[in-house]
Amino acid sequence: QVQLVESGGGLVQPGGSLRLSCAASRSIFSIYVMAWYRQAPGKQRELVATITSAGRRNYADSVKGRFTISRDNAKNTMYLQMNSLKPEDTAVYYCNGDLSWGQGTQVTVSS
Repeated sequence: QVQLVESGGGLVQPGGSLRLSCAASRSIFSIYVMAWYRQAPGKQRELVATITSAGRRNYADSVKGRFTISRDNAKNTMYLQMNSLKPEDTAVYYCNGDLSWGQGTQVTVSS
């Protein structure tokens, strides 16, 4: 089973940007779908974006046009570029792939 480690979270002002990374312990080439989820305090975990091994992307309506998911199979890493961040984007962000979850990285959007 693959091990996943997220990084790149932090505190950012509204309108700012962050790039999250999800590093895998082995090749992700064969993992068909990888995804980013997030969980805000008191809320259920929700799907943010998915990407297939062929590069097909899907996004939650709440992040369309602001977030971009990508993967670099050569580096065994998935990314989430987040622009025009809003306070409602505040959550712990998790990566998922091959039935595995990372430990999460906190994103806080606040002035």
